[in-house]
Amino acid sequence: MSRARQPPLVTGISPNEGIPWTKVTIRGENLGTGPTDLIGLAICGHNCLLTAEWMSSSKIVCRVGQTKNDRGDIIVTTKSGGKGTSTVSFKLLKPERIGILDQSAVWVDEMNHYDMRTDRNKGIPPLSLRPANPLGIDIEKSKFPQKDLEMLFHGMSADFTSENFSAAWYLIENHSTTSFEQLKMAVNNLKKQANKKNEGSLAYVKGGLSTFFEAQDALSAIHQKLEADGTEKVEGSMTQKLENVLNRASNTADTLFQEVLGRKDKADSTRNALNVLQRFKFLFNLPLSIERNIQKGDYDVVINDYEKAKSLFGKTEVQVFKKYYAEVETRIEALRDLLLDKLLETPSTLHDQKRYIRYLSDLHAPGDPAWQCIGAQHQWILQLMHDCKDGILHSAMLDLDNDVSSSMLGHLSQTASLKRGSSFQSGQDGTWRCKTPHRVVFVEKLAKLVLSHLPNFWKLWISYANGSLFSETAEKSGQIERIKNVRQRQNDFKKMIQELIHSLVKLTRGALLPFTIKDGDVKQYGGWDGKASLSGQWLTHVVQTVRLTYESLTALEIPNDMLQAIQELILDLRVCCVMVTLQHTAEEIKRLAEKEDWLVDNEGLTSLPCQFEQCIVLSLQALSSVLECKPGEASVFQHPKTQEEVCRLSVSIMQIFIHCLEQLSSKPDADIDTTHLSADVSSPDLFGSVHEDFTLTSEQRLLIVLSNCRYLERHTFLNIAEHFEKHSFQGIEKITQVSMASLKELDQRLFENYIELKADPIVGSLEPGIYAGCFDWKDCLPSTGVRNYLKEALVNIIAVHAEVFTLSKGLVPRVLSRVVEAVSEELSRLMQCVSSFSKHGALQARLEICALRDAVAIYLTPESKSSFKQALEVLPQLSSGADKKLLEELLNKFKSSMYLQLTCFQTSSPTMMKT
Repeated sequence: MSRARQPPLVTGISPNEGIPWTKVTIRGENLGTGPTDLIGLAICGHNCLLTAEWMSSSKIVCRVGQTKNDRGDIIVTTKSGGKGTSTVSFKLLKPERIGILDQSAVWVDEMNHYDMRTDRNKGIPPLSLRPANPLGIDIEKSKFPQKDLEMLFHGMSADFTSENFSAAWYLIENHSTTSFEQLKMAVNNLKKQANKKNEGSLAYVKGGLSTFFEAQDALSAIHQKLEADGTEKVEGSMTQKLENVLNRASNTADTLFQEVLGRKDKADSTRNALNVLQRFKFLFNLPLSIERNIQKGDYDVVINDYEKAKSLFGKTEVQVFKKYYAEVETRIEALRDLLLDKLLETPSTLHDQKRYIRYLSDLHAPGDPAWQCIGAQHQWILQLMHDCKDGILHSAMLDLDNDVSSSMLGHLSQTASLKRGSSFQSGQDGTWRCKTPHRVVFVEKLAKLVLSHLPNFWKLWISYANGSLFSETAEKSGQIERIKNVRQRQNDFKKMIQELIHSLVKLTRGALLPFTIKDGDVKQYGGWDGKASLSGQWLTHVVQTVRLTYESLTALEIPNDMLQAIQELILDLRVCCVMVTLQHTAEEIKRLAEKEDWLVDNEGLTSLPCQFEQCIVLSLQALSSVLECKPGEASVFQHPKTQEEVCRLSVSIMQIFIHCLEQLSSKPDADIDTTHLSADVSSPDLFGSVHEDFTLTSEQRLLIVLSNCRYLERHTFLNIAEHFEKHSFQGIEKITQVSMASLKELDQRLFENYIELKADPIVGSLEPGIYAGCFDWKDCLPSTGVRNYLKEALVNIIAVHAEVFTLSKGLVPRVLSRVVEAVSEELSRLMQCVSSFSKHGALQARLEICALRDAVAIYLTPESKSSFKQALEVLPQLSSGADKKLLEELLNKFKSSMYLQLTCFQTSSPTMMKT
């Protein structure tokens, strides 16, 4: 069985004896899981459930009722555990005598009463009395030295009725060893005391319920007996006997209490006389008491004493009383002025402001001190914001002067160092570059200032509007007037908040977006040096700062319409950040050409395309937080003008990089340092690796740029478009189309330049080679093989292949196909220009055309195939089988003799075709 279902067990009761209605504390185990779980409690056989108060599963507090048994067990019954047992017992004592003025449901002895005249603590108003043990738990005095406590809490007090009360001191002194669970119970006790402060004599009524129920049961039994007997006032009946008994009891009670009531009347008369004397003494000492309490800061005591004097002597006609009361009013008027001055002092905490407003409210100060405080706080915050700007501007001017002086000294030092032949390094320049810009510092301080003071300002207004600034007395007396004031001043306060928000926004715009403020506001909100623009990183930081400011103000439940200006500022800052970041990215792209190292990988690519993509990706990642829409924010691209400008800048970035490629392709050889150039020698290329003293030619640079263009078109630009789409850019299709068109135009232009450089020399050598040695197609010797001009042309094509294959394998098919097209077209033209062929000339021409065609077959295109076909159609057909056999033998001989040279085409063909 679990512990929660075990029967209750009572192991202790304190006190263990007492008269009826004695309050006892019962301790034990499994005394219930909550107040609703407790269904029965009996002490000495009497049901005490009505007065029971469940504290915990091990503690119950109740009052002992009247019972016939002098001693008995304590039985607890719960829903969860049933009826319990007890290891202890309670002894019921006989009732004692009642006191003169005590209310009681039973007869008790007179007790020591609290005397307002003799026992009142000095400096504490009668209405502020508190119980001796406010926490309602056992007090355990600590052994901590009193002097050490006084030094630790200087100027404070452990007396909870003092204005300088220190809760920490009180807990150390009285509850240093108390457990955390007991302290939690103490918190619950304090809450219960607060809830029960208006219950009055509920405890008295509750305590007499048992007696009342017993009397009611007795009367009900008598009534039933009478009805059964059918007798009412018959002589000798039960009714008559009961009436005689009651009369005798009444006479006996009057006899017994005559002396007590007489003493009570005498005590009342004496007390009234003493109260009158005390009242006069209080008035005579009140002016001096007010002065002393004001000096000590005990304003609560002054106010309570003043209220008491006002109620007693405010309308007196006695001249002596009038004189002293007028003196009291003079002191109170001075106190009002003092409290008003303290209220309007800045800076001050919200707690102090509320405290002074309550004091002035209790003193019925003229006007509306709370509204005066709100107005003073509003002007003070505005002044702080402008002072912040002036302070940062002054600091910026000082730093500028120091920077100029340092630059002059640095120049002189550099000159002197150079004259001595030494090097000069400026250590200060690096520090300056890392320094936070003054405009960013200003926005951070401005946001911190607003978040430090505006929440308290807003809370002060909320307290003013809901009336929590005023005491209950002042609230009741001025309820209608206050409601009227709140309605009238609600619009005034809204204007104050809007003025603060607009000042925050305009000051921020003046520092970061000066072009967005009106000319008339430049002098008040501007004044910053606009030459040096902030980088995108600093603008991102500023956006984050303003966003945090907005979120903090939203948490105060300030209406959104009042914060709309901040939302507009955030949007403008985000747009500006995007534009500046894209502009800075464009500047970085321009400098990429200087970083080209011409180091080629296996794919014929340099690091430039990856650097370009990485540069854009990093810029977009830096903008990710800016582009993200926080709750309540609009998209950066919601305005068409912003979309167009972002699209223009994006296209500009792509075209700038394309222009960099064009510059690199056409840069003179003398401007390029390629002494460090090396190729990837890890692959077993046919033509070997590049040596250390290798320098790039203009044709090789063209090839590398073409390879980069090819990679950009197939990969980089598409990846960048995906990144743009991921970050919600608009007009991505237009950006991609324009960029691709520019890239293709550059690629085609560079390709044509390269083909012209490589194909023209080969094409130009064909005609002189064909007719070298006065060769004539009409009169030539029988063919013995392919002539040297064709072999030279093939070797030149192979050289082009080797150059392209070494630098960029992927470009081999494209380049070789165009070269073959040019050669085949020229060969076709030359054949068509021949008027006639002899038998041997026709065989020789067919042999050379077929040899060239078969050698470069893998790179034939429809155009080159057509050119070869046209060249062969011009030639006379071979008539005999012997000629055809001879042609085949000569072709095989050619292929066998140039096998090594032609192998480059076959070995690379699978790779080339895949590409």
